[in-house]
Amino acid sequence: MENLTDMPSGVLLSILGIGLSFLLIIFYLVVRLQKSEKAKNESEDKFQQLEGKINKLELQTLESKLNPHLFKNILNSIQSHAYQTYFALDKLANVLDYILYESRNKFVTPKEEIDFALNLIEINKIKVSPLFELKVKTKVNDFEPLFEQRVLAPLISIDLIENAFKHADLQRSDAFIAVTFEFKENIFSLTVANKVSTKKPMKKEKGGFGVESLEQRLKIIYSDNFKLDRFLEGDVYIAHLKINLIEHKAKMLAARR
Repeated sequence: MENLTDMPSGVLLSILGIGLSFLLIIFYLVVRLQKSEKAKNESEDKFQQLEGKINKLELQTLESKLNPHLFKNILNSIQSHAYQTYFALDKLANVLDYILYESRNKFVTPKEEIDFALNLIEINKIKVSPLFELKVKTKVNDFEPLFEQRVLAPLISIDLIENAFKHADLQRSDAFIAVTFEFKENIFSLTVANKVSTKKPMKKEKGGFGVESLEQRLKIIYSDNFKLDRFLEGDVYIAHLKINLIEHKAKMLAARR
């Protein structure tokens, strides 16, 4: 068998070069693997931190929605309109089921959230004058894949809707509330407009749980994949929420890798 010393120097150098290259490749792969593992661990830690914040905010939101004064007002409205009692109680049962059970999930489907919001609006209709203009529209493409996937934070629409009923004069014939739900190209949109009551001019709520909680939840959950606009045009207050769910889902999947 030929010894290394008997090999031509050119061949020996080639073998050493190949071996050195092989070692460098192994070293490079090990370093890349370590960096990848570190990045993965950092990503998982960040994801867990965000999950903790979301859980805390969702728990606070759930507790706030179970405020007994909220349900007392609803029940009083139902009691004062006996002819609508059965219908309203049926809607209230759906709302309670959603709040108590579905909202415990980190995410619900856009369909479930829209159905919940429509039930909530039906309950609030009891409080308004028969002449009050309440417009509700749904522009939904229910064939899109994300429409029935759990990608939307629960109770995300409740603050905008309750705010409209809170600040509108429900007994004036020239007042109105307009609510539009849209789900197209995997984008969830909610637009709520109402004529501001002249009795109680709208004031910016400082530290109000609903407004603050909604802003925080949207920033934590959807980062830069949402847009929330609130503005006043004359005596009409408009709130518009838009969430790009397809981009949000892509980031969720990437974070779990």
